[in-house]
Amino acid sequence: MIIYEYPLNESVRTLLRLEHLFDRLSRCVVRDESVDHHLALITLFEVLEVVARAELKAELMRDLDRARSQFSAYRDQPGISQTALDDLLERLTQAFNGLNALPGKIGAGLQQNDFLTNLRSRIAVPGGTCEFDLPAYYRWQNHPPEVRRKDLRAWIGPLLPVARTVQLLLSIIRDTGAPQSVVAVKGQYQQNMPQGKSFTLIRIRVDDQWDIVPEITGHRLLMSVRWMQTEGTGVGKPRVSQQDYPFELTLCT
Repeated sequence: MIIYEYPLNESVRTLLRLEHLFDRLSRCVVRDESVDHHLALITLFEVLEVVARAELKAELMRDLDRARSQFSAYRDQPGISQTALDDLLERLTQAFNGLNALPGKIGAGLQQNDFLTNLRSRIAVPGGTCEFDLPAYYRWQNHPPEVRRKDLRAWIGPLLPVARTVQLLLSIIRDTGAPQSVVAVKGQYQQNMPQGKSFTLIRIRVDDQWDIVPEITGHRLLMSVRWMQTEGTGVGKPRVSQQDYPFELTLCT
């Protein structure tokens, strides 16, 4: 099975992008090849681009505080596991405190690192990180893997509170949805959004045996999915499939 997700607001869109980048970053850091650590640095710079907005830190802290207030209201209610609730509230508090402890704007300290600043300015240039352009970076790439990994973890360290917050907020959002089994007739499915709720994320789970990809649209009143196929080897123009496809749909608040 394969899961596709579609954000319904800018806040969740940012969370999903950061989750994607932090996942790639964690995978690259543990490897030994210098090319993997090069990709880790590219990813680190992408993270810094996403978190560059000065208000992002305040927005994340506000979302954590809102979630903490929401779940605190469930205390002592029947049918609620108080142990699980206490654990979630503690994680929310730790994430909030971790962000609050960050000095200034997220990643500001990394902006003062000359090595990273020089690399970042050259990495967008095709071939701009060759040894004759950045001999110091070439030397760093030839360090033993454990030395490079130690540096990478030191640079990533200030961003870990953000990574933990992103993971926690998205897990809460995903847990709010109830999966429903639906069928796209002739490749198309459309549904009115339930009223009285504000949805933030659409999740689709489909059998990966089919060579199709969803084209998802959604707003507060309506959502639709069109399952697209490509011609031949997958490089042709996508078209709406004419087959019926069962899939699992989850609307998250």
